[in-house]
Order: sequence, then structure tokens, then C-alpha cells
Amino acid sequence: MEPHFPSFAGLLTKLCTPTILLLVLLSSSTFTSTEAYDALDPNGNITIKWDIISWTPDGYVATVTMFNFQQYRHIQAPGWTLGWTWAKKEVIWSMVGSQTTEQGDCSKYKGNVPHCCKKTPTVVDLLPGTPYNQQIANCCKGGVINAWAQDPAGAVSSFQVSVGAAGTTNKTVRVPKNFTLLAPGPGYTCSPAKVVRPTKFLTADKRRVTQALMTWNVTCTYSQFLAQKTPTCCVSLSSFYNDTIVGCPTCACGCQNKTAGSCVNSKTPHLASVVSPPGKTDLTPLVQCTSHMCPIRIHWHVKLNYKEYWRVKVTITNFNYRMNYTQWNLVMQHPNFDNLTQIFSFNYKSLTPYDGFNDTAMLWGVKFYNDFLSQAGPLGNVQSELLFRKDQSTFTFEKGWAFPRRIYFNGDNCVMPPPDAYPWLPNDGYQSTMSLLQALTTALLSFIVLLAYA
Repeated sequence: MEPHFPSFAGLLTKLCTPTILLLVLLSSSTFTSTEAYDALDPNGNITIKWDIISWTPDGYVATVTMFNFQQYRHIQAPGWTLGWTWAKKEVIWSMVGSQTTEQGDCSKYKGNVPHCCKKTPTVVDLLPGTPYNQQIANCCKGGVINAWAQDPAGAVSSFQVSVGAAGTTNKTVRVPKNFTLLAPGPGYTCSPAKVVRPTKFLTADKRRVTQALMTWNVTCTYSQFLAQKTPTCCVSLSSFYNDTIVGCPTCACGCQNKTAGSCVNSKTPHLASVVSPPGKTDLTPLVQCTSHMCPIRIHWHVKLNYKEYWRVKVTITNFNYRMNYTQWNLVMQHPNFDNLTQIFSFNYKSLTPYDGFNDTAMLWGVKFYNDFLSQAGPLGNVQSELLFRKDQSTFTFEKGWAFPRRIYFNGDNCVMPPPDAYPWLPNDGYQSTMSLLQALTTALLSFIVLLAYA
């Protein structure tokens, strides 16, 4: 018989007074619903630095740089979209490394027409392959910004903007308001712009330091609740010591009968025309019809048990017919990551939100090998194996210890199976029952043999 674990609320009921119980449950539900604070990356944010580098007759030229200080959350295609509201009647004369999506009404200008006259401009990155005379450093990547722990060099995006009808001194310039960041959908909340110490720059020969004429910062933080209300990934489990395969929870990311046309059968004729209608680009997930309806499934399989080591196989499967995941990453929590000995075909980095306690690992693909996760189909998966050394003081296969506590894919928290559904190691009660049954069978056979010779 499998062991039974009481629910979290049940334990609280036994251990806490009614008043404390109410406060704990209320606070827990409050933080879980938004997930704006990430305990595994408490300082993660996207910082937008706006540096004025020169004055013009009616304004200034500024370099705008976006730093992704998030350890494992990146901005994937089709990339970021940045917006703000001008404090006065500013216009954008020109841009290098990016462009606004709309020009707006510039009818009052004769001859030299601004790049954008909108009160609330919306800016996007230029695409790879942009002519060099329209580029600056760290631009033109289609709005893709990698995670800081995964690729620090690719975690920066920049553009240059020439602003007119603005102040021409530190005292007359007004900072923009109401910054918004889409990456590519909602999810980020941006702070008001704050004037800070001017940024200092080191020249190419590293012998001279220059500085911006004026600098302000904007900090944008992520919330999965704001990004989308439904999960994007789920986890399934299996092991060598149990024939049970625990699949993703049913309707983990939605149900087939809730939304018509939300999924497609892999055996549907003319699948290609259904997935990508001619001349149309649609980023809404179109997933393969499954019981869980998640675009991504992570499978953790306890594969082998050695005398001093044990081995796990991790497989990521893409069920989304409309998305290729580039620069994907996983974050996993398991108490044995402090004894990880070897990992095959994935990159590994330890994330230690708590000093001296390493139970969190970040995994991602090897560049040009498996960092590209193809859309749903025969090639829509990547996999690796992890070899752990056994710590005899903590190691056990009992009570689901061998399975991860939590898994994130591209920064989103994946739906785990319920703990009581894990593939359990056969316990002593099961073994005792089998031993008793074997003993009774042997005694019965012996009695039949005696009767035969009597």
C-alpha cells in the first residue's frame, strides 16, 4: 500500500491556531497568484538605461540600452516592444538600431519630416541583416535578449534616438513617463524613470573615460500572472523501479473541449496548411491534442542505480506547432544537485538563492547543437542525462525523493503531478505480503505432494 501524505492545509490545521492559519493561507494565496517575486532570482529585472550623449539645436541624442539581469528568463522571438509617453511635445527626428511602429501626424513639419511624431511612440528592434550604417552595438537581433546566466554578452540590446522639441540642458529636459515593455506579450511592469549618476564610458584604447550628459533608469520586473493566466509547461515522471508512468496532470494547461480549434491532431491530413495558413503569421500556440494541452512537456526518468551513483534522463518535448524555442533553458530544484557529477549534451550552472545550499540548477542546450528546440513533430525534442553521486546521509529512492521539487521552462513555472501519484518504490509492506504469499504457496504445494505419496 502506498504511503499517504496529509495535505499542506491539514498540517497547518493541526499545528496552528485558527487565526494564524487564516493569515498563512491568505498570505500564501496572495503571493502564489501573482508570482511577481521570484525567490530563485530575487534581483532579476530588466533595466533600461537612457544616456544623453550630446545636445542638438532643439533637443538631444541619446543611447538607450536594455540590460536583462534575469538569470534564466529571456525575451524570445518576435522580441521586445518598448513604449513610453513624452512629457512635453517631443518628436523623434531619427533612430539607429531600431524604429517606431508608427510615424504619427507630422503634417506641421515642412521639408525635414521627423521619424515619429506620436505622443506615445512604440519602438521595436531591427532585424538581423540590417545595413551597417543603420546599426549600433548590441542592436538588430529582432528583439531577442538572452538570459544573463545563460549568455551575458547576448543579454543586452541598444538603440540610438535623436529627440527634438525637447530641452537642451539638464534643467530643461523632461524624462518620459509610463514606460511599457512587451516581451513579446504582457508580463512586465515598469517603474517611473529615475535620474541617476551619469554613465561613464571607457574609450576603445582604455586610456580615457567619458560620461553621459544626463542619465535616467527604468526598472521592469516580470510577473507570470500578468503574462498569461494559463501555464505553458508540465512535468511527467517515470522510474526503472516502477512500471507506472505518471503523465502530466489532465488539463494542466487547458482542456480540449473548452476552446474550439485550440489543438490539432498529429495525424490530421494536410497538417502543414492547418499549422501555417498561407501568408499569415500567428503566434497563438497551436498545440498537439493531448490530455494536458501544454506546449512544452518535461519528462524526468530515474534511469539507473549504481553502487555510488544514480542516473536521470531528462527529455523536453515541444507540442507547439507554431513555435521554435531558441536559447531555451530549464531550472530544476532537487536536493541532490549539490552532488551532480556529470551532465551530457546540456550546459549546467548552479543557482544558489540560499548560501551554502545548492539545490537549484539551470540547464540549457549547447550552442549550434541542441539550443534550438524545433516545433511539434519528430524533431521536436531534446534530451540529456544527469549523473549524481550518492550522499549516503540523504540519498533514498523512497517517498518520491528521486524526483524534482519544481521545474521552470524559460522562466515559467511548470505544473507538477500531485505527490501521491509519484512512482513509488515498493515498500516493506508489499515485500512482506509477497513473502507471506510465497510461504503459503510453498506449504500448500508440500501438503499436496505429501497427499500424493500417502
